[in-house]
Amino acid sequence: MTHLLITGGAASGKSLYAENRTLAMGAAPAYIATAEARDAEMEARIARHRARRGTLWREHHAPLDLAGALAASDGAPALVDCLTLWLSNLLLAGRDAEAETAALLAALDARAAPSVLVSNEIGLGVVPQNALARQFRDAQGALNQAIAAQADEVVLVVSGLPLQIKPALGA
Repeated sequence: MTHLLITGGAASGKSLYAENRTLAMGAAPAYIATAEARDAEMEARIARHRARRGTLWREHHAPLDLAGALAASDGAPALVDCLTLWLSNLLLAGRDAEAETAALLAALDARAAPSVLVSNEIGLGVVPQNALARQFRDAQGALNQAIAAQADEVVLVVSGLPLQIKPALGA
């Protein structure tokens, strides 16, 4: 089945683009949220996203068990927003990111319905100053590469503009 990775910088327009692409795939899509409202700012951000999406979506909260949420939502197009927060949750919980990524890839492979996954491209900035931040940057890069390799389509969103990465235009 078709899997789409949408990546880009923070606040680049990835989520809105992903929502529109997912809605075009069929009725009653699943929205798999990985964010946790740990402070008032994140609570407000989540509320803005929910208000923008409206009531067409069936929401699943999956801060850690992304593979399980994908399996539970099969039969409908699913939007995962976002892999970066999911990875952060895994690392903070002391979970094995490589094993969780393998489970995610297997869950994607088993899905009959299309999936859209949103992730941040964080490797374009400066080298982080502390070990945990470098570990996160490296793990995010590995996660993005693994998902991109399995995805049928990869889109980079820059300043709200989608740029087709895979399949390459003209390929």
